[in-house]
Amino acid sequence: MANHKRLIMAIGFALALATSSQAAGFKGLFDTEARAALLRTSDYAVIRNACLRIPANPKWPNLTPIMGLAATEGYGSDNSAEDFSWAVMVLTGRALAGDKPSSKNLKDLLFRWADANAFSQTEEVYDAYYALKRQLLPLAVAYQVLLPSLSQDEATKLNVWLDPLVRRMDKIFDGDVDTNNHRVLADSVLALWGSINGDKPLLDKGLSRYATVLSETRADGTLELEARRGSRALWYQRQTLSSMVVIAETARGQGIDLYSQRAEDGRAMPTLIGALMNGLSSPVLVTVYAAENHIPGPEKDFLKLDLGFLETRGHGRHYMAWSEAAAHAGEDLSYQRLTGLLDRDLAKQRPLIDEFAGGNTTCFWGQP
Repeated sequence: MANHKRLIMAIGFALALATSSQAAGFKGLFDTEARAALLRTSDYAVIRNACLRIPANPKWPNLTPIMGLAATEGYGSDNSAEDFSWAVMVLTGRALAGDKPSSKNLKDLLFRWADANAFSQTEEVYDAYYALKRQLLPLAVAYQVLLPSLSQDEATKLNVWLDPLVRRMDKIFDGDVDTNNHRVLADSVLALWGSINGDKPLLDKGLSRYATVLSETRADGTLELEARRGSRALWYQRQTLSSMVVIAETARGQGIDLYSQRAEDGRAMPTLIGALMNGLSSPVLVTVYAAENHIPGPEKDFLKLDLGFLETRGHGRHYMAWSEAAAHAGEDLSYQRLTGLLDRDLAKQRPLIDEFAGGNTTCFWGQP
């Protein structure tokens, strides 16, 4: 507990310095202007092509707004808005790459849903809120990308819609979801939205989750609440990593390097990544914790690890999209191992797109 408090104080001091310093470089998940300019260069033509590889559906601006997400029976969460989320992520990537029709279509889509106050009737239960968090992260990035081209009235319209939804994500449910990957996802949304809007208390609250996760990381890099999840032990390790990367990249815009932040005992982002890579290389390392088989998902045999996150899933999304940012975040061996996985396997599946990482991460961070 003492180490946890010291780590939070250290990160809090870094936050205070960075947010008062002119070294802070951008608001949001990445530097929109700088990235758009980079995508226009010949060196990044292959990445720009990845931004544009998924065609835009002309029907997307007319998608019917969904007023609320609901609790579901059994394992999983409400996926009724997946078409909308996919449209937002594809159009955002295309808009960042300079495709003006996609930018217009994205505006039209968001204005339509804002006018309807979509998602405002979402049930106040943890799995419905989990589904909403998955919507809000790419929506925040879409708002960030569009913001330079929006009039004051247009920006206000979207902000009035999204801001109350984001703030609802700070809900406490008095259970594991208040401390596991659900909460890390919530805080990634809070941090990103606080950064975009210049809301320092919201930003700081979201960023502080990074220190909390490091304090809860075991010496081998695993997380108690995720490693016990049977066949999906690695699945949820990766889930937490995705949200941690969003927090770290948001902090980067404030001049804060969370990737190199270490607890007193040395635990850091490479520790968490190393646990994932070790589990992929030697699955037997996972079974000692996975045997608890707590809410394991579809596969009930904890010895059969679910590695579906290494392949593209429904709507063309990819759970390893966060690796586009993290693979080049440092020189530690864990980062090098992740870079090897990205170059060897994941890059062949580009563009890597995922709502847990905010959208088309190949477009946001990918390197040729």
